[in-house]
Amino acid sequence: MYNPKSRNAEEFISHSEVLASLKYADENKDNIKVIDEILAKARLKKGLSHREAAVLLDCTIPEKVDEIFELAREIKNDYYGNRIVLFAPLYLSNYCVNGCVYCPYHYVNKNIPRVKLTQEQIRRETEALQDMGHKRIAIEAGEDPVNNPIEYILDSIKTIYSVKHKNGSIRRVNVNIAATTVENYKKLHEAGIGTYILFQETYNKETYEKLHPTGPKHNYKYHTEAMDRAMEAGIDDVSLGVLFGLELYRYEFSALLMHAEHLEAVFGVGPHAISVPRIKKADDIDPNAFDNGINDDVFAKIVACIRIAVPYTGMIISTRESAECRKRLLSLGVSQISGGSKTSVGGYFNPAPEDENSAQFDVSDRRPLDDVIRWLMELGYLPSFCTSCYRQGRTGDRFMEICKSQQIHNFCQPNAIMTLKEYLEDYASDATRAVGESLLPAEIEKIKDDVIHAKVIENLAKIHNGERDFKF
Repeated sequence: MYNPKSRNAEEFISHSEVLASLKYADENKDNIKVIDEILAKARLKKGLSHREAAVLLDCTIPEKVDEIFELAREIKNDYYGNRIVLFAPLYLSNYCVNGCVYCPYHYVNKNIPRVKLTQEQIRRETEALQDMGHKRIAIEAGEDPVNNPIEYILDSIKTIYSVKHKNGSIRRVNVNIAATTVENYKKLHEAGIGTYILFQETYNKETYEKLHPTGPKHNYKYHTEAMDRAMEAGIDDVSLGVLFGLELYRYEFSALLMHAEHLEAVFGVGPHAISVPRIKKADDIDPNAFDNGINDDVFAKIVACIRIAVPYTGMIISTRESAECRKRLLSLGVSQISGGSKTSVGGYFNPAPEDENSAQFDVSDRRPLDDVIRWLMELGYLPSFCTSCYRQGRTGDRFMEICKSQQIHNFCQPNAIMTLKEYLEDYASDATRAVGESLLPAEIEKIKDDVIHAKVIENLAKIHNGERDFKF
């Protein structure tokens, strides 16, 4: 039985409800009356149910598909404007006791070198990220209670926050580690993390158990209920995601939205962000071995329909995807991207030779961060390194209240401008700085509040003169 208020994974991600939703979508994918009713609701920009969104995803009527994409663009602009938040992953350790068949970190892989950073190495990695201009990172580590205990993660967070290198600092540490206990989530919350990230990989229980044959991650229920424990522990910004290609994308799409509905029903707060990675080649992983891959057109439609279904959530596309693919998805719903990323342990300070690569997956967009920043601005986007909502306590229901009322622009626009100015002063190439300085006046004029407008201009002058870290 489907029950979004249940704390039981197999009730809030009900297999029978997913199948019923897919059947309903298939029956109505060419039903103009039903589709128009769903689109009319979607234009209120308050979101859709998983069943309604599934119909839009399955819709094959060309003019209606065009409407779906146009509405996604409109909602993206209304909620997030042209701002794109930048981050980078920081891999701490690839020791892992799980047997996940799609990940090269699985314990039976004897080819990949196993690496665990010391706190001094983490300090050097942090300095290297700061020298690039990053302010927000997501730390990653395999599941290994001996090599990567919670104490190691907590020490690493403390080290990262302590590093003040030149004008740089990491102002928000998001954490992507395995499902754990309420007690450990409380420790992460007390350590000052930003968002807790955990990908479901697949919501189909039978497929999940086959893909995770051994190790603690084999426990579908424990893994799927992790966000409940995190939010119970006080972490009110959580980020969901599936790995597209492992299971039928239509199944994952509906279940992912059901998970968002569950968090909203139980905690009053949906996911802070949703990631939509696709399986990629890695050390001993061939993505072609999985027969549920999706092409770029289907991928774009998934992103557009998620944006329509959950307008408030951030959407993340990493450097797994090519520059061309990321360009297409930016207007359809994506609000955060990584840049200059390394998916190997210790990959920023001292990258290993290719034959000693400890990367979790191949990166498609290999451009340096500076190139990505200039590219974004040339496309008309405002790159942002802002972390002020997290540091000002605008998280969870407080953030969602502001975001759902489309008032987040009042904070994000000025903060994005000021953090971009920091980047231009401290890290940008001459070419990127020239593009940025020509972009800023038009972005400043978008600020409608006279007091904030004047304060931003004042703060930009202070940033130019050496002061840092202004925020609203």
